Amino acid sequence: MSGITESILEDATLEWLEGLAYGTAHGPEIAPGEPRAERNDYTEVLLERRLRAALERLNPGLPYEAIDAVVRKVTHLPAPTLTGNNHAFHLMLVNGVDVEYRNPDGGISYGKARLLDFANPENNDWLAVNQFTVIEGNRNRRPDIVVFVNGLPLAIFELKNPADEEATVEKAYKQLQTYKHQIPSLLAYNATLVTADGTNAHVGSLTAPKQRFMPWRTIEGDVLAPPTMQQLEVLVRGVFEKHRFLDLLRYFMVFEDEGGGELIKKQAGYHQFHAVNAAVEATLEAASPQGDKRCGVVWHTQGSGKSLTMAFYAGKIILHPKMENPTLVVLTDRNDLDEQLFGTFARCHELLRQKPVQAGDRQELKQLLQVASGGVVFTTIQKFFPEQKGEIYPCLSERRNIVVIADEAHRSQYDFIDGFARHMRDALPNASFIGFTGTPIELTDKNTRAVFGDYIHIYDIQQAVEDKATVPIYYESRLARLALDENERPHLDEDFEEATEGEELSKKEKLKTKWAALEALVGAEKRINLIAKDLIEHFEERQAAIDGKAMVVCMSRRICVELYDAICRLRPDWHDKDDTAGAIKVVMTGSTADPVEWLQHIRNSKKSRENIANRFKNPNDPLKIVLVRDMWLTGFDVPCLHTMYLDKPMRGHTLMQAIARVNRVFHDKPGGLVVDYLGIAADLKKALANYTNSGGRGDTAVDKEEAVALMLERYEMCCDLFHGFDYSAWTTGTPGERLALLPPAQEHILGQEEGKERFMTAVTDLSKAFALAVPHEETTRIRDDVAFLQAVRAGLAKITGDGDGRERTPEDIEHAIRQIISNAVASDDVVDIFAAAGLKNPDISILSDEFLAEVRDLPQRNLAVELLQRLLKGELRTRAKKNLVQSRSFAEMLEKTLRAYQNRSIEAAQVIEELIALARELRAADKRGEDLGLTEDEIAFYDALEVNDSAVKVLGDETLKTIAQELVEVIRRNLTIDWTVKASVQANLRINIKRILRKYGYPPDKQEKATRTVFAQAELLCADWSV
Repeated sequence: MSGITESILEDATLEWLEGLAYGTAHGPEIAPGEPRAERNDYTEVLLERRLRAALERLNPGLPYEAIDAVVRKVTHLPAPTLTGNNHAFHLMLVNGVDVEYRNPDGGISYGKARLLDFANPENNDWLAVNQFTVIEGNRNRRPDIVVFVNGLPLAIFELKNPADEEATVEKAYKQLQTYKHQIPSLLAYNATLVTADGTNAHVGSLTAPKQRFMPWRTIEGDVLAPPTMQQLEVLVRGVFEKHRFLDLLRYFMVFEDEGGGELIKKQAGYHQFHAVNAAVEATLEAASPQGDKRCGVVWHTQGSGKSLTMAFYAGKIILHPKMENPTLVVLTDRNDLDEQLFGTFARCHELLRQKPVQAGDRQELKQLLQVASGGVVFTTIQKFFPEQKGEIYPCLSERRNIVVIADEAHRSQYDFIDGFARHMRDALPNASFIGFTGTPIELTDKNTRAVFGDYIHIYDIQQAVEDKATVPIYYESRLARLALDENERPHLDEDFEEATEGEELSKKEKLKTKWAALEALVGAEKRINLIAKDLIEHFEERQAAIDGKAMVVCMSRRICVELYDAICRLRPDWHDKDDTAGAIKVVMTGSTADPVEWLQHIRNSKKSRENIANRFKNPNDPLKIVLVRDMWLTGFDVPCLHTMYLDKPMRGHTLMQAIARVNRVFHDKPGGLVVDYLGIAADLKKALANYTNSGGRGDTAVDKEEAVALMLERYEMCCDLFHGFDYSAWTTGTPGERLALLPPAQEHILGQEEGKERFMTAVTDLSKAFALAVPHEETTRIRDDVAFLQAVRAGLAKITGDGDGRERTPEDIEHAIRQIISNAVASDDVVDIFAAAGLKNPDISILSDEFLAEVRDLPQRNLAVELLQRLLKGELRTRAKKNLVQSRSFAEMLEKTLRAYQNRSIEAAQVIEELIALARELRAADKRGEDLGLTEDEIAFYDALEVNDSAVKVLGDETLKTIAQELVEVIRRNLTIDWTVKASVQANLRINIKRILRKYGYPPDKQEKATRTVFAQAELLCADWSV
């Protein structure tokens, strides 16, 4: 019966690519030395003949020596690093290669040589090659599929066996990282990477971390593919259709230096790709003579890469020939937003083919817009308001190829009477308007629709969470925790205005508003001290469960400073006046008129704010908490931020944008938490209602009580598995007694039907739910029990493997070790199963009589079985790489014994004896080679021959030894690179094996089977043999 293997996934991928009119080739058939060879040797990663043919076809005016020069430039990339070379090559791909050559008349000509024809995909050479071997240094690697365009290796597929539960996309990702280190010459030309395991399929860039390898869920972009469709097929047809692939390559890849000089390559997700293309089409229509100048609005939920989407859009619309070198005006409504978005565009200047500029004031804005064409100008809305209210803003340009790009296109300033829209229309009467927003336009907001039009593309919370582009947000009210009388509690009226929107009111105005009364109540000394105490306790409990950072949003700068002081009185070691040190900082601007005690917190310079921002974004930096009033609440990304404490009235889109700071993906972060100290639940409900009515799916914020309920449900499932088992000593006993509790606890789980699998899954789910729910009175109640359950799980994982079929990354391990352990036992002690079980942690062989005797005497019989089972499986895995027949034989014996045990047909005591006997046989097998005078390789072939009893009787040991020795010599002599996939070499090797068997009189009726076994053994050992 034929099973599913990795090659089936490989063949299916090649079929899908053939369906897209790609040529395909089997790597060994075009390998060096073959009749159809496309390379001279295995160190070459380009198909040079195809590259030269494409260069001549795409650049008909270039002489041969110029083509030669281009090939040299492409094959000798200049940078010292892989990412640097990938960046240099990407620029060659999209911009062409600079060439200099002599004319027939003797003069020098300069030009660009095209590597790709972006306008006519069929004018390129498309080829997918499987099993493409590359040798670099002493490393021999063979990626599953490499996609070549014009002989350039632009994509790599790493595929894993769909039928192997341990062969996952995570393993495929890890393999790609190995390629980066071992065969960087191939990766230098890479545009995109694909991982797939038959269930999941992800696409990512050369530098993307594992969590940024994302699914591609649509083919044409109009609808999502049905969940019943193979993910890899969707990805192949969605990404590698020739027009789309070239489009992705040219407009949707960017290299950013986010600080520290390290380049990061980013590429668009499917939602960004299709949104930008829809927005470009809408812009062309709106900007045409018949258009209404309203392009529409792109609504992509916060955290899904909106700023980068805007940059991709700008880069593509700038180059569109119909726009005739347009001018782009990028609008924000706050200076800090302007800086953040400008920073993204500035880092993407290669994508824009120019550097963006910021308008410092109204006069500079007017100068920047009075140009004939081109330019990417950043400005705030306020600069489009005239000096005096009621004045008419002067016309700056009547050109139609001006596009106004508004970030967060739903502000109150966008009106036609005396607001932004009127003044923009006065200044740029023929410009087109497009809006990008992370929150929906309110249904009652007629102004925004009048300016921008309706939605072009929507990517909502539900889709972002399903794609793992963001994590869910949970909500917790802490109002009840503050022991305040009713008259001390702030109340938010229905008609309370967002007085904190924009700049803070002047002192005189504040005294006249409700804001003043509310701010005084919110900032009362007693209340601030209560919040400081509660916040510290809450955050420290959160940190014990999941490491990360917190942002505190205060109503005023005064409250920021006073809350900082209150927190530092309770935790003085968190304070440091130096910006490069300390665990807590206030981020705000100010003036010389501010109180002197505020001065240490005032950071008016962009540089000082950037320094704090960089510290806060660094997960390893000790800066854990920042207090803000209105800075960093939009457009500021800190993936490790997991908690936001809100003590400021906010509504609508402002509230939605603020809480989305905690929804960024980061390692094993299960979700973000918003803690409410002021009472914004009603505002959250209104925001959700508007979100849903606008067509969005998914919750803006989930009540934390739902996380608590889920945690308790998971907790009950774990407790059920320990019914009848007394583990009270975990909380009352000494460290030694707690440690001694673990082996019987593991024995209890292992004694149940499918107990281990059910328990491992249940505790993993409980741990995630606990991390979301903490802190809570229920998490405090069950904390010690959770610590016990995690310790038992950790021990079982050590004995039997992880239990979920997934390779544990360093981040996973760190999370597992960060048990929410009260103060029980250090986790290293807790999970040391040898010590817990009363065994010496052996530095001797696991097959020694001493160790086996210790295991036999263990009182926990099921635990002993699991321990022996794991150790023997590990030993057999090692042997399987060397000796095929021996490892198969022992594996079958082990499987038979374990099957009988799992079916409860034999008792634990009996299975222990059988496993110990098997371990001794393994040890004896090691000695056979020494007794026969054979090397490790020779004994492997001897075993392959000896498997036939009649051959042993006819030939005897000495002849079999001679055959084994001669086989090793002949096979070594015949091995070449890629021999395992080269039919000609394989056929020759089989002939030699049969010749040797006939020479020594091996029984004729057994020769065919023996040849197959010897050949399989040769395949096994070839990886360790130099070729």
